[in-house]
Amino acid sequence: MTQLEAVREGRITDVLKAAAARDAVDVSRLRDLVASGRAVVPANVGHTNLAPVAIGEGLPVKINANIGTSPERACVEEEAAKLRAALDAGAHAVMDLSTGGDLHAIRRELIAQCPAVFGTVPIYEVAVELGRQGRHITEMEPDHLFGVIERHAQDGVDFITVHCGVVRDSVARLQAEGRTCDIVSRGGAFLAAWVLANEQENPLYSRYDDLLEICRQYDVTLSLGDGLRPGCLADATDRAQVQETIVLGELVDRARAAGVQAMVEGPGHMPLDQIEANVRLEKRLCHGAPFYVLGPIVTDLAPGYDHISGAIGGALAAWAGADFLCYVTPAEHLGLPTPADVRQGVIASRIAGHAADIARGLPGAREQDDAMGKARRARDWERQAELALDPEAVRASRAVREALRRDAGQDPEDACSMCGRFCSVRIAAQALRGEALE
Repeated sequence: MTQLEAVREGRITDVLKAAAARDAVDVSRLRDLVASGRAVVPANVGHTNLAPVAIGEGLPVKINANIGTSPERACVEEEAAKLRAALDAGAHAVMDLSTGGDLHAIRRELIAQCPAVFGTVPIYEVAVELGRQGRHITEMEPDHLFGVIERHAQDGVDFITVHCGVVRDSVARLQAEGRTCDIVSRGGAFLAAWVLANEQENPLYSRYDDLLEICRQYDVTLSLGDGLRPGCLADATDRAQVQETIVLGELVDRARAAGVQAMVEGPGHMPLDQIEANVRLEKRLCHGAPFYVLGPIVTDLAPGYDHISGAIGGALAAWAGADFLCYVTPAEHLGLPTPADVRQGVIASRIAGHAADIARGLPGAREQDDAMGKARRARDWERQAELALDPEAVRASRAVREALRRDAGQDPEDACSMCGRFCSVRIAAQALRGEALE
């Protein structure tokens, strides 16, 4: 029995209890959200070390970190280091997007080390296996694809990205309208190429019931991928993207009817002024399904700083109702991220998600910020570090500046090196108490 089937019977599972406790929400309320499909709790029955989290309406925004090898660089130890960096920085989920090395061994090793929700994109493995046989993705046999999907499910993967909405009609619309960047989703490009070469419907769509049966057996959550997402601002909210979202909305309904949890993925590159409309559109067309967005990236001009661009878009998207932010690292568009890039990406997205939680008025979201204000007034540096989203960065930065002040014969505890004796907080406190200024 899946989590969705259980909650529809009114049951409160141990997985649901753990997810509710993590967010400090009423478990009965979470049960109702999951039962309606407006929230999901990805939890494969085979992921035995999972610490479950809930993703969806009215819940704190969750963050995903993508890691994974490439054909040019495939080292499981390096991916394990990225996994640790993501978890240490506070990621709620991790996706393995590996395309190099022993994919099965890498995936199993990472899952064994990962208490966070774990996701994959199975069609990547199909493309890799075909490539090693000297064959192209257009030669994919649907049974091969579904066999790989079941392999991922057996390994304990909690959610899979499947580009079921890259159907013949959507691809035709993309061709007719034209795009600046065509298709930037790897899975979307694979399936569009297969559809065009074989003149057949996307097997993930035509055999959707087979996909649902696999997911139901292992309780894998579907992440219905945006294979036609815009890869630059010029392509945002075009006909192909909207058509795909319509199809995904219909597939959400079918997943729920089959007892399978589902969320929907979204853009991508998108101007600020289009983000809120896109979130509202997804929520309407997909009947409140949790929305999982990449960024969104709000300018195409920030290579090396796309974690900032993505955090700007992510804050606005989450404020408008997006539930799950896929991080963007400084290495986006440039190459594989390092563990340091992973950490920066997670922290940037956590800032975005937390800012949105505050703006949405989630209970408890402001408490830590208010405590930070009091710690700053008291010039309590350690308390400020404890409250920060990245305590490690605060302590490291403070240590450098304290050393400089000591070298200059100054008291490092009383003020920071920005203002020194002209510290506005200290001056104001003394003045308001009627004390003589030091």
